[in-house]
Amino acid sequence: MSKRKPDDRDTPAEIRRRIEWLRDEIRRHDYLYYVLAKPEISDAEYDRLFRELQELERAHAELVTPDSPTQRVGERPVEGFAHVRHSLPMLSIDNAYSADELREFDQRVRKGVEDAPYDYVVDPKIDGVAISLRYEDGRLTQGATRGDGETGDDITQNLRAVRSIPLRLHGQGWPRVLEIRGEVFWPLSRFAAFNQRMLAAGEEPFANPRNGAAGTLKQLDSRVVAERGLAFQSHGHGRIEPFPAGVKLLAELFDRLGAWGVPCSPHRRVCGDVDAVIEFVHEWDERRRRLDFATDGLVVKVNQIALHDVLGATSRAPRWCIAFKYAAERAWSRVRSVDFQVGKQGTITPVANLEPVQLSGTTVRRASLHNFDQVRRLDVHVGDLVAVEKAGEIIPQVIAVDVTKRPREAKPIRPPTRCPVCRGEVAKDAGGVYLRCLNPDCPAQFVERLRYFCWRDQMDIEGAGGAVVDALVEKGFVKSYADLYKLHRRREELVNLPVGVNEATGSPIRLGEKRADKLLAGIEASKKQPLARVLAALGIRHVGTHIAELLAHHFGMMEALAEASEEGLQKVEGIGPEVAASVHAWFASPAGRRTIAELQEVGVNLTQPRRRAATGPLAGKTLVITGTLQNYSRAEAEEAIRRGGGRPTDSVSGKTDYLVIGENPGSKLDKARKLGVTVIDEAEFQRLLKG
Repeated sequence: MSKRKPDDRDTPAEIRRRIEWLRDEIRRHDYLYYVLAKPEISDAEYDRLFRELQELERAHAELVTPDSPTQRVGERPVEGFAHVRHSLPMLSIDNAYSADELREFDQRVRKGVEDAPYDYVVDPKIDGVAISLRYEDGRLTQGATRGDGETGDDITQNLRAVRSIPLRLHGQGWPRVLEIRGEVFWPLSRFAAFNQRMLAAGEEPFANPRNGAAGTLKQLDSRVVAERGLAFQSHGHGRIEPFPAGVKLLAELFDRLGAWGVPCSPHRRVCGDVDAVIEFVHEWDERRRRLDFATDGLVVKVNQIALHDVLGATSRAPRWCIAFKYAAERAWSRVRSVDFQVGKQGTITPVANLEPVQLSGTTVRRASLHNFDQVRRLDVHVGDLVAVEKAGEIIPQVIAVDVTKRPREAKPIRPPTRCPVCRGEVAKDAGGVYLRCLNPDCPAQFVERLRYFCWRDQMDIEGAGGAVVDALVEKGFVKSYADLYKLHRRREELVNLPVGVNEATGSPIRLGEKRADKLLAGIEASKKQPLARVLAALGIRHVGTHIAELLAHHFGMMEALAEASEEGLQKVEGIGPEVAASVHAWFASPAGRRTIAELQEVGVNLTQPRRRAATGPLAGKTLVITGTLQNYSRAEAEEAIRRGGGRPTDSVSGKTDYLVIGENPGSKLDKARKLGVTVIDEAEFQRLLKG
């Protein structure tokens, strides 16, 4: 039973107590719902408590705290995401695909721990977005993406909007610093409902829940994140200080996390040996299809936490865990016909039109044949019976042909000699496998480039779905990227723009006022995107999101990048000759120069916010460790470098600032001497750390 709602006669102390009670009560119900899955009240009753808290905090703004349940969603978008370094690396996990490979993993573990007893903790591998949460004194202080494993994006504001992530830990006894690793995912039921709304609005749906979750977390406005209903589940930990007394097993740590309000897998199981793990693998193959989240396997971890240090890690993955991945589902269907699709860079891709077939819970009618070399290798004919799989359980692809069931009338698939859209010349990449249309003005290429430009990972223009983009180009409203930013002058025409056909009546579906205004608002908002997003959106060959980030952070301004030589581009860490040549050629071309000038003229931002500079005695330095150090394990030395603002790497190159040598340094010392890299011993390393 809830307490009386305060009125004007209540004292400040009574109002403060009521606010605290409401916060605690809402947190308790969040814990019951998200962690224990045992709600005690209806949604309507929960909303009543939440609204009362909102009203009290509006009337008493001085009592609002950052960890209040009302403060999950920010009132205004952020300008961009800062980069943060993980206190401990977020490593990858090696994969196993069979019972034999699991047994081989178990043999490696047994050899590594010698006579120490051990068992395993096994839980589902959720297909989501890996994140790290940091709590200090029980309060959420930072949330970050995995990034490259060492550095990720600070998306704290967006993660606060994920309701299953506690802003303040439940109960008591939590460590002063607690870092939790886990997955943010989009429950399948909520994802399907969202995509239905997108389709009804004539907009491009998300391809799959993982891409949808990743795109949502890149939003600059946390209100968008809050509306989409993402969820979180923990699967591991980073730094914990002090480590909970008496906790020696991962299973015990997960129990503690659950008691503190952190969602953990209800399907987690402790397996006494590898045979029990394999039994669970067989059992789970059927159960996983009935869940409300996407999963393609199980993660197997040594339960004894002390053995994790004994077993250690490679440069990319720990030796104490492995992911078992199930084979992709396969179905058989006949090829009815083949279409040739033209991509944003002129790539012509053969796509098989199939007799409808059920695969991984969806009806598949089309599947990629990738390229014409693949068509030749498989010897695919129109009319063939083909095996279809989902690549990563997402994209259907033809992977085999049953030639014994080939009908007499089957026809071979020939590469086109002209572009199927513009009839322009085509040519195969030198030394490559792709056939491309050589006409830069090919309308199909521009439609694909414009779709890509508007897409969530690029300029993120809300309302510019595939049907809308197609209509804008078909009607001649948009002939260049810059034309998007002039559409506000044609609002009335936009309102009446046909973007589809009503299947029941055959009458056109028009964009309408609400959607036209939404599109124009999305276009205007995209002007503020950072340079990295603009670069990624331009469709420059070999320039995806990662390369765009490297270039944007190095040059800071589009003007400086456009003036860079190939040699100057190759000085950027991570940029090789092929990428440098492609980028330089694009900026040197008349079309590239015209595109940048037009975007600048319509007011698109062409600068990149500066990263927060690394601080410490090793700021900006790259170090490699070789040999055995006396006072540090390898992991401890690398962590010391990170704390000092430096970057530890595994291999020596011309960009290495220091090679730290211990006993038995190996071949890295020879390479460092050849390259002129400064070589220091452990004592000098410690002096560097102290500054």
